[in-house]
Amino acid sequence: MAPLCILGIGLLFLSLQQSCFLVAPAPSKVHIVYMGDRRHSEQQLVDDSHHEILSQVLGSKKAAEGSILYSYKHGFSGFAAVLSQSQAKLIADFPGVVHVIPNKILSLQTTRSWDFLQVKPHVKNGVLSKGKSGIGTVIGIMDTGTWPESDSFRDEGMGKPSPHWKGICQEGENFNDSHCNRKIIGARWYVKGYEAEFGKLNTSDGVEYLSPRDASGHGTHTSSTAAGTLIENVSFMGLAKGLARGGAPSAWLAIYKVCWSTGGCSSADILAAFDDAIFDGVDVISASLGSTPPLSTYVDDVIAIGSFHAVAKGISVVCSAGNSGPYPQTVINTAPWIITVAASTIDRAFPSIITMGNNQTLLGQSLYTGTDVSKFYPIVFGEDIAAFDADETSARSCGSGSINATLAKGKAVLCFQSRTQRSATVAIRTVMEIQGTGLIFAQFPTKEVALFWSIPFVQVDFSVGTSLLTYIGTTRDPIVKFSMTKTALGRQISPEVAFFSSRGPSSLSPSVLKPDIAAPGVNILASWSPASAPLQPDESPNQLPPLKFKLESGTSMACPHISGIVALLKAIHPTWSPAAIKSALVTTASLKDEYDQDVGAEGAPHKQADPFDYGGGHVDANKAIDPGLIYDLGISDYVQFLCSMDYNGSAISSVTRAPTSCHKSTKFLVNMNLPSITIPELKQFLKVSRTVTNVGPVESIYTARVQAPVGVSVRVDPPILSFNARRKKLKFKVSFSSQLRVQGRYSFGYLFLEDGFHVVRIPLIVRPVIDDYYTET
Repeated sequence: MAPLCILGIGLLFLSLQQSCFLVAPAPSKVHIVYMGDRRHSEQQLVDDSHHEILSQVLGSKKAAEGSILYSYKHGFSGFAAVLSQSQAKLIADFPGVVHVIPNKILSLQTTRSWDFLQVKPHVKNGVLSKGKSGIGTVIGIMDTGTWPESDSFRDEGMGKPSPHWKGICQEGENFNDSHCNRKIIGARWYVKGYEAEFGKLNTSDGVEYLSPRDASGHGTHTSSTAAGTLIENVSFMGLAKGLARGGAPSAWLAIYKVCWSTGGCSSADILAAFDDAIFDGVDVISASLGSTPPLSTYVDDVIAIGSFHAVAKGISVVCSAGNSGPYPQTVINTAPWIITVAASTIDRAFPSIITMGNNQTLLGQSLYTGTDVSKFYPIVFGEDIAAFDADETSARSCGSGSINATLAKGKAVLCFQSRTQRSATVAIRTVMEIQGTGLIFAQFPTKEVALFWSIPFVQVDFSVGTSLLTYIGTTRDPIVKFSMTKTALGRQISPEVAFFSSRGPSSLSPSVLKPDIAAPGVNILASWSPASAPLQPDESPNQLPPLKFKLESGTSMACPHISGIVALLKAIHPTWSPAAIKSALVTTASLKDEYDQDVGAEGAPHKQADPFDYGGGHVDANKAIDPGLIYDLGISDYVQFLCSMDYNGSAISSVTRAPTSCHKSTKFLVNMNLPSITIPELKQFLKVSRTVTNVGPVESIYTARVQAPVGVSVRVDPPILSFNARRKKLKFKVSFSSQLRVQGRYSFGYLFLEDGFHVVRIPLIVRPVIDDYYTET
């Protein structure tokens, strides 16, 4: 199983940029013994059964007590224990054991965004007002903890938790019962799996807390994005100023600290958090976590396992899509019961002007607000001042150790992103180490802006970078001047899918469209932990004060936007299933930007976005209130999905604690009642079915309309669906016929069901194939 990471970019881990940094632990000593749904309602009986299994393998009850880390007994049954490989193999053959999973570790991976989404109080009949700001819902955040003193977590006007809440406020270092309030109603922390891998966590250096307190800032950022209270006049060093608030500002928060700034997230700890969250009574779980490709099977992936049991209890689970874009087949968290979120841009920019010695100006973006502006600096091109032992390509992109310090000292440096060195983070550190006075980094066009403070830093596209390079090459003493960065609203076309956002199709289950939806995840301002490590090296002369708010980018930031919206939808529609809520989001999503152009996707090259970039589209929270029709699913559907994925029927029965007779059919994968139709292999003709449930006016008539994928003919039967008091659900079939007789590529279309008011749209994704592709001619 691939290990786990938090999927935020920003600068929490400056060397990561758009991918997880893999930690290579010693061979795992911790194993998760997963036993499916609970056999006993009495928790003590579940505990006893776990100890009995361990006692039989380890030889004594005392040895079992010393080995076990967690006993999972609320939402499902199982335990995590320190075991040798041979002991784990022995336990795997015990009756009732579904699977034994080795524990894994990976590193850790808003003042405008909610207004941009039109999730604001004065929108008449909008999701915020109709959802009463999320009153009555509990959002569980699985992350790095929380900074409870943040203004985002004030509890003025908040009511007592509902009677169904069973959570606790777990104490620890610098965190006691008083740090929970009527906003943060629960907090837990999980470190046993982590410590079993790496040894006792040393917190004496002040960079971590053995408690729910957040030392890194990531968890504080995601939780305040989802449900932070309203705070006026917030900014980052004067930039992005405005009213900070979460999507569901009146929702309660439950904090589950599963990730540690010193090393990452243990899968044993994460599964324990899922178990507790189900017991505690959360309504939504927001987890900016996931496995990097190659993806584990769903019976090896603890997020898939934990979320399966959460969804079975009616809890919506929202996860990040990953930060490995813009490359295809990189999307993660692909289980159909999860809401998987891609990252998009908003219409806020941070323009910064570069003035050359010839008085010509060029435009880039920056978050630098320091004092070293309005004066000219000599500028050099990195490749021209390569270190003696460095190659020109590395110096061109300012790779680590590639620049001659003597020639760069006191100068601004121009660098170009390369295939081997994509990171602005690496470039800025290289320039700072050689005492350069500024950096201009030319890269693929993207609206994500990296955050640096010590020296002026401006990101530009290759066109601007080339203009600067021409100036340097044709001028005897080239110089540049940096301007103060400003905040500009409504000056750039948005939304667009972010460059880093992972793309489909799913490498594990290509018939399940992933991601599901896109939401803001670029340059998002939210609360931060002042205990987080400084943004610059210790020797930097321009240190920032402890941060209370910070701009961050990543699908980690997109995930809590959807979590907040799901909480609002649950407040409006408390009886809707997690699948119904996902359907409402997908079928009402927008395919257009603010100027009614097709949503784009950052990449190489920039292109029109398609369902592999953003699933159903960019979220439209207000339309999701009233989708008209929904494509619903239940646990039995997910069980049949697992059957169709060739999982063993007896193993699935252990998961669900219900008899499961798998009738394996590859057709079920395309017939699964998802709010999309994805056909990875259309050989000639295929007929698939879908069922829609009317949640609009009782007497409704919907007419089908098709925008067919290129090279495919599509027919809907029946083309008209008539609903009344007795017919709330109707089934229809969609026939696909390939017009190509060659091996094809994926093409995209849409199926619309319309009643004159509602437009219920699902993506159609088809790849024609031929049987005799390898036949010689």
